[in-house]
Amino acid sequence: MKSLFRKIIFGDAAIREYATITIGDKIREKVYLKIGATTKDISQSHWLLCLDPIVFGTWIENSEGTSLIDENGEYKMYFTNPADDTDENIKANIVADLTLDIFDKIIEKEGVLLLLKLRKSRIYHISFIKAHLLFLKYYKKPQLSFTKLKFFASAYSYPRRVRVISFKQNDYYNIFPMDLLGDIRHHNKYVFGLRHTNITLSKIVESKKIVVSEISYEYKGIIYKLGSHHSTNTPPVEQLPFKVIKSKNFGFYIPEWVDSYKEINIVKTINLGSHMLLWGEVLDECLLKSSIEHLYHIHYLLYLYQKRKHLEYSLV
Repeated sequence: MKSLFRKIIFGDAAIREYATITIGDKIREKVYLKIGATTKDISQSHWLLCLDPIVFGTWIENSEGTSLIDENGEYKMYFTNPADDTDENIKANIVADLTLDIFDKIIEKEGVLLLLKLRKSRIYHISFIKAHLLFLKYYKKPQLSFTKLKFFASAYSYPRRVRVISFKQNDYYNIFPMDLLGDIRHHNKYVFGLRHTNITLSKIVESKKIVVSEISYEYKGIIYKLGSHHSTNTPPVEQLPFKVIKSKNFGFYIPEWVDSYKEINIVKTINLGSHMLLWGEVLDECLLKSSIEHLYHIHYLLYLYQKRKHLEYSLV
């Protein structure tokens, strides 16, 4: 009966919380931030950094004026299907709109990393009735209310790229994937949101060093097995199911199949809630090879929306 219900209401797609996709060209979706009367395209300059509460980081260039920042103001964030930057087209293509408050900020000479905490959200991926049915049948659990489902669906209404983190200190090492991170490439800055339950976090904070690698979707199976390293001790490096190389300056273990890696010095930390923000400066970058298609996460509700519009990315 449950499978029949699923097929009638949601079609043949397997029900899951998140969809794992690959993107070959570029991300089609857009994200806009409205501060007062100003609306900015922040698609390439915003990142999800904490899940409880939901906190986003968005980079604002000094050339745009930090006067845009309103300490006591209300911020609106819009996640849209492909659209141009006119207010009319943004509104016509919204899949989620969020209301946020300022949480904190990091001021640099090049600009400001603005940290915004989600207060409420509305989603338009599927009808309200279907969303409730999906929640009641598949998602409802003690730690996940319908409000939280909406929060997560909103936050993952833009593809979040998966990267691999490496760390080493004396005989200890860890390699694990994460998607709560982002780079400000033209200023050699990097931001991470690491869960407090990650057993390596305290060591990273102490040493102030981390390495992040770009990876191809083809290694999805191996990457997800590395996910257990968030909370468990890693095996001897010789027992890993792949060979490693050492990063140029830190000597951290890097899977031999990564596309590239960056060695980063951590210069600031902020407790966001369930996650710790790490703000870093890129020391060095090494390009090993180049892949076109990377691994991303989106919420399942966004996948349903894309499928209905015949805009879905390739599942992997």
